[in-house]
Amino acid sequence: MKVLVVLAVCVTLTWGASISGVIYDKATSKPIQNAIIISQNKEYRSDCNGSFRVPASSMIGVRAVGYDRKFYTSGGKMYLNRFIPKALYLSSFGATSSKIMGNAKHLRQTTEINAFVIDVKMDRGQIAFKTANPTANSIGAQDVVLFKDIKKFVADLHKEKIYAIARIVSFKDTPYVTAHPDMGVRTTDGSLFKDKEGLYWIDASRKEPRDYIISIAAEAAAAGFDEIQFDYVRFPDRKGVKFSVENTQSERVKAISGFLEAARERLLPYNVFISADIFGYVSWHDADIEIGQRVDALSPYVDYLSPMLYPSGFNAGIPGYRNPVAANYEIVKLSLDNALKKSANSPLCYRPWLQAFRDYAFDRRIYGEKEIRDQIRASDDFGSCGWILWNPRNVYTAAGLMKL
Repeated sequence: MKVLVVLAVCVTLTWGASISGVIYDKATSKPIQNAIIISQNKEYRSDCNGSFRVPASSMIGVRAVGYDRKFYTSGGKMYLNRFIPKALYLSSFGATSSKIMGNAKHLRQTTEINAFVIDVKMDRGQIAFKTANPTANSIGAQDVVLFKDIKKFVADLHKEKIYAIARIVSFKDTPYVTAHPDMGVRTTDGSLFKDKEGLYWIDASRKEPRDYIISIAAEAAAAGFDEIQFDYVRFPDRKGVKFSVENTQSERVKAISGFLEAARERLLPYNVFISADIFGYVSWHDADIEIGQRVDALSPYVDYLSPMLYPSGFNAGIPGYRNPVAANYEIVKLSLDNALKKSANSPLCYRPWLQAFRDYAFDRRIYGEKEIRDQIRASDDFGSCGWILWNPRNVYTAAGLMKL
């Protein structure tokens, strides 16, 4: 993928037929540097004055981290609205449940919540909407189709001013591996690897499955989702597994970053934001903790990294804090600080997952007003582009949320 990145200096470009313009913050009228411009399926960036010039196109896409996205048919002055997503996670079952979705929309109307993360490609490999993808239909990934009209579903969210994020579970995919066992992660004895849930994983070092996963993401983008979020974009965190390449950090990281690079290039025409979920402990290690995730290697290919900073998941604590559930603010804030040091980009390039479920690893405490608010406060103090609350049962209350 060819990307023109303008960092701290202004440059003048010479083109043939072109479109030029300046991108401004709508609230302040200040120019936005490093905004993304999509023209003719290529990505460009605005300079330090918010200016750009790109090859002529019937329509160009414009977006920037910490802002919304728009499409323009001509050049000139362009304005983006600052936008910080504050999201709830909803499974496909939750999003199509009148009770669960009704509660989520009530929180949207009465609290600071303004975004939903919706499962599109689910944990067990099912595609939650009707797809024309021949692979999905041949491997049984359409056995559970919950969204009868995905475009209408997204459009209805937009009518209520809800930012829609499509969650794509990437390499955990039992239907695909069952149909294509040669593409699965294997154990050292040669058998197919199964995780604790009894599910198969695609070998992320194989390039053949990429088109399938990314094509589902492209369909979600075409349906109108504002952001595509890749989850399980990693190797399984288990010993004794082998891949089509040597099981080394270099090969693992190359595979995961290569997948995200391919996804970004494929999704260019949709001007959609791209994010990736990463383990919380990745923030604390220079190595990839044997799953192929390093913030410095992945951040160039996504708009947002979303570390999963659930205190209950920090089984070993962090330096200076041995009891994570008693240090909710510190877990989130220090993890984000560490990640930023490794990636050397903006705090706005992060949007963490926060815990909104009962502790399972330490003292079984209920995550209520204080625990949730402390995590949100840490994310806000860091300066991240919002946050996402996770409750696997999709049970949310207003506890810890600011009221409107």
